[in-house]
Amino acid sequence: MRSSAAMEQVKIRNFTSGDRDWLVDQHGTLYAQGEGFDDSFGALVAEILDAFLSGHDPAREAGWIAEEDGHRLGSIFCVKLTETTAKLRLFLLVPQARGRGLGKQLLRTCMDFAKGNGYTDMQLWTHESHAAACGLYRSAGWQMVSSKPVHSFGQDLVEQSWIYRF
Repeated sequence: MRSSAAMEQVKIRNFTSGDRDWLVDQHGTLYAQGEGFDDSFGALVAEILDAFLSGHDPAREAGWIAEEDGHRLGSIFCVKLTETTAKLRLFLLVPQARGRGLGKQLLRTCMDFAKGNGYTDMQLWTHESHAAACGLYRSAGWQMVSSKPVHSFGQDLVEQSWIYRF
């Protein structure tokens, strides 16, 4: 655990097109190493980012990058699902950034943005194997609403859907 002074060195800034390739690479690499995901996962992340870059509504959708000393540490996105529902996407922390409270900070940034931009609730989709993230969601007041076994990204997984109501 780093001190709170060390956390002050971390900046959360807006996502830019220059972050796209790094984010696709990090998702693909970390999920391949950690969970055995195949290349279809990186391709999905690329599709999500390309759609965001080509047509997001900056008044209601945003992405953030956590950065320290010029090194990217993670990301989170808030996108419009419906007029009243935001979707949390692409929440990622590189391994060396975990355990420092940064995930909680990114999650709060995303949730505050959604609430401040008129959404009444949020949704997210994840996998049961992401125990730390699921614990973070639960502690922030999210509720799991469904869980089902799936075969995705070359793996047998348990897919979960979560909601948060403001």
